[in-house]
Amino acid sequence: MPARQKAGNQLTPLELEIMLVLWHLGACNVQAVQDALGGRLAYTTVQTMLNVLHRKGRVKRSMQGKAYEYLAVISRDRALGKEVRDMVSRMFGGSVESLLMNLVNTRQIDAETLARLARRIAESEKSHD
Repeated sequence: MPARQKAGNQLTPLELEIMLVLWHLGACNVQAVQDALGGRLAYTTVQTMLNVLHRKGRVKRSMQGKAYEYLAVISRDRALGKEVRDMVSRMFGGSVESLLMNLVNTRQIDAETLARLARRIAESEKSHD
C-alpha cells in the first residue's frame, strides 16, 4: 500500500487523545469528550475530529436525543498494537530488537526494566502454553 494511504490509517496525536477518552469513558457525546480533554479545544474542533474518526471507521455513532454518541470500534490494545507495529515497521525495518536497542542506546530503558520485561514475557509465554 502506498505510504500516503497508509499514513491516513494512522492516528494523529489529537485523534489518539480523543480515542483514549472514548476507551476510558465508553460511549459519549462531543461535550463529554471536550470536558474530558479539559475544555482546551473548541466544541467544533472536537466534533470535527470525532467525525473524522467516524469516516476512518475508528468510531461508530448513534443518535441519542439531539446529539450523537460516539463509541470506539476497536479496542485500545488492538489499536495501540497496530500503531506500534506500524512505527516499528517504518522506523526500525520491522525489527523489535532494533527498537529496544534504540531505547537502550538513548537511555530510555535500563537493564533492570529489561530484566523485568523479560520475566513478564516468560510468564506470558508459560500462560499461553
